[in-house]
Amino acid sequence: MTISRTRISIALGVVGATTALLGTVLVFVGPIIVDQQIAKNVRIDPSSSMSYTMWKDIPVPFFMSVYFFNVLNPDEVLLGEKPMVEQRGPYVYREFRQKSNITFHANSTVSYREYRQYHFFQNMSVGNESDIVTIPNMLVLGAAVMMENQPYGLRLLISATFKAFNEGPFLTKTVGELMWGYESKLVEFLNKFFPGMIPGDGKFGLFSEFNNSNTGLFTVFTGMDDIRKVHKIDTWNYLKEVNYWNSEQCNMINGTAGQMWPPFMTKESTLPFYSPDACRSMALVYQQPGKIAGVPVFRYVAPTTLFANGTDYPPNEGFCPCRQSGIMNVSSCRHNSPVFMSHPHFYNGDPVLREFVHGLSPNEEEHGLFIDIHPETGVPMNVSIRLQLNLFVKSVPGITETGKIAPVVFPMMWFAESGYIDGPILSTFYTNLVVMPAIMEYSTYIFIVLGVLMVIVAIGLALCSKVGESVQSVFSTVAHVCPRRATHAVPCGFSYRPLHIHKLT
Repeated sequence: MTISRTRISIALGVVGATTALLGTVLVFVGPIIVDQQIAKNVRIDPSSSMSYTMWKDIPVPFFMSVYFFNVLNPDEVLLGEKPMVEQRGPYVYREFRQKSNITFHANSTVSYREYRQYHFFQNMSVGNESDIVTIPNMLVLGAAVMMENQPYGLRLLISATFKAFNEGPFLTKTVGELMWGYESKLVEFLNKFFPGMIPGDGKFGLFSEFNNSNTGLFTVFTGMDDIRKVHKIDTWNYLKEVNYWNSEQCNMINGTAGQMWPPFMTKESTLPFYSPDACRSMALVYQQPGKIAGVPVFRYVAPTTLFANGTDYPPNEGFCPCRQSGIMNVSSCRHNSPVFMSHPHFYNGDPVLREFVHGLSPNEEEHGLFIDIHPETGVPMNVSIRLQLNLFVKSVPGITETGKIAPVVFPMMWFAESGYIDGPILSTFYTNLVVMPAIMEYSTYIFIVLGVLMVIVAIGLALCSKVGESVQSVFSTVAHVCPRRATHAVPCGFSYRPLHIHKLT
C-alpha cells in the first residue's frame, strides 16, 4: 500500500507540475498566438478569404444622411439682415462602395479605385427628393466673391450674364436637383467657352461629382511584410503629397484611406486618414473606451484643433487664408469657390459664427463626428462622419445680384456618413475576437490552479505515506520489545495482576 501511494503521489506531482508549467507558459505565449492570428487576418491577402473579402467589398451597410438649411428670409438677407434657416431632412441614401482595378505590387502594396453609388432610401428619410428647399446660389454668390478684386467693368459684365441666364442669388429647387444636378444654361455656356471651369455637363449639383464616381487611385500597404503599415497610404494618384495648401505639413498624405487602420492600437494612438473630398489628411484622437454588443472599442473624435485657424493653432497656418476657428477654407481644391468646411451647426467653432445666422443649435451628440474602433484589429465597429458645407457671401459692387448682403459664412447643408457592424458579421467578430481569446486566457489560469492543486494533493499523499511508515515502525518496535505481553494484548509498561475476591463474613 505504501509503494502504491508513493507511486501515485509522484505521478500526480509530475502531472500537476507539468500542467502548472503549461498554464504559466500559456500566460506569456497565449497573447503572442492571438496577436499572430490577428495579424494574419487583418492584412490584405487574397489567400485569406475573410479579411480580403471584407476589405474588397465592405460588408457593412453605409448610409449618407443629408440635411439642408432652408433659407426662410432670402429677400431680407439681400437687404442686409441675418439669414434665418431651418434644418430640413434627413434625406437618407444607401451608399454602395466597391473596389476595382485591384493590382498587387512586389513592394507589399496594392493599388485600387473605389467606386461609390448612392440610392435614395425613402423609409429612412424625413421627406423625399421632391421636397422644395431654398439655399444660396453658389454659381452667383460664389462667383461674385471670386470676382471681387476684378475690374469693375468685368463685374458689370458678369452681373449682366447672370441676368441673361436668369440666375438669381438664391436657388429654390427640389432636394434631388440640388443633390445630383439640375439643367443650367449658365453652366452649359461656361463649359462651352471656358472648358473645365465648372464640373458637369450642363448640370450643376452639390453631389453631382460623387455618384458613380471613384475617389482616385489609392496605393496602400498590404501588411504582408510589416503589419504596422497595413492599410497605410503609400501614394494617392501617384502622389506622396498634394499641392493644395501652403505648407509641407498640410500637404502631407497621412494615415489610411479611412476604412481600416493597423491593429494593436493604444489610447495614445491617433486615427490618421486622408480624405480626397476634403483634399487633406486629418487625425482623430482617443476619447473614451466602450463596448458594442460585448466587443471592446475605443472611441475616437475630432480634436478641437481640426478646423482651428492658424492663429489659434499654428500648424494649421498652411490651410489659410483663414477666418474664424471652426471653419476651413477649401476653395483651393474646389475651383477657387469660397467654400468652407466645418462641423454641423458650427459645432466646436467660434461662437461668432452662429451669431450671424439664426436657427443653429450645435451639440456633440448630433453634430460631433466619431469612430468606434476595435483596438486589437483596427476595424471600425461604428462610424459617423459629419461635415457641413458653407459658402462665404457678401455684397460685391457691380454685381447687383448680391444686393446688400452682409458678409457671412452661410451654412448650406450638412451630411453624415455612417455605418456599423451588425448581424452575422458582428457575431463572428464577437466569437473570434472576444470569446475565443477569453477562453484561452481563462484556460491558462485553470491549468495553473489545477496543476497547483494536483501538486498539493501529491504532497499530501506523500506525507500520508511517511506518517503511515512511521506508525508501522512504532508498532514493529513495540512488538519486538514486549513480545510476551503483546500476546495478552497488554501494553508494555503495565503490570498484570489477578483480581482477588474476598468473601465477607
